[in-house]
Amino acid sequence: MRLREWRDDDAPAVLRAFQSPDLRHQAPWPVVTLQDAMGWIAAWPGAGHAFAVTVGEQVVGNVAVAGIDAHDNGWVSYWVVPAYRRRGIAAAATDELARWAFGERGLHRLELGHRTDNPASCRVATKAGFRPEGIERGKLCYDGVRYDVERHARLATDR
Repeated sequence: MRLREWRDDDAPAVLRAFQSPDLRHQAPWPVVTLQDAMGWIAAWPGAGHAFAVTVGEQVVGNVAVAGIDAHDNGWVSYWVVPAYRRRGIAAAATDELARWAFGERGLHRLELGHRTDNPASCRVATKAGFRPEGIERGKLCYDGVRYDVERHARLATDR
């Protein structure tokens, strides 16, 4: 597994990834065409730092830090396509992203959140060194259903 910058020729992989029902909400707009996927890739510069997660030459996921504020805090997101889940890829990629964000970008605090009904995402967060900090009640709404979110954080000073 390694991280690399997203490239325009990754658009077909992005389009395939967002066809998974559980990934559809991971983009700020529906990614249903190749043009949508290219737009998703093009939107990252200026919004944050996103990296394609690869195994060999195949793109299998994404890790990103966005929402960087004046206090050197950032918001982490991650996803892995279904065929590559349960292999530790998401946790390893998220840990690598955190090390990059602290070392190269100079951030101090990274936060992430996951729906409380998503224990797999919770395992990714904790394996990547993010400590749970609490529940944000009714934070997300998908298809008219409200979901609680567990927030996790990792500091540059954490071991």
